[in-house]
Amino acid sequence: MGNQSENEEEMTVELELEDGSKITCAIVTILTVQNQDYIALLPLNEKGENTEGEVWFYRYHEDENNPDTEPELTYIEEDDEYEIVADAFDEYLDNAEFDELVDASE
Repeated sequence: MGNQSENEEEMTVELELEDGSKITCAIVTILTVQNQDYIALLPLNEKGENTEGEVWFYRYHEDENNPDTEPELTYIEEDDEYEIVADAFDEYLDNAEFDELVDASE
């Protein structure tokens, strides 16, 4: 078992974008849809804030044989597949206590 950091909420991952720039994203959750794992990411700006409110989804693959390997994130090409993941994420939000991530601005 790997050492989980004390600060569980602030799990982040660095993504390299197509133009070669890097962006840090907070990991919201990992969803399994039709036997495929997907990761939901919240892109953060330099201050570590998510201003857009958008969530990005990627295919997520861990190497079971080598837990030390960085998990692989793959871009979702198919719109249909993206829709399925987005729907699953909406369902996750309905069931999750999402209050701490979303501004409680009434």
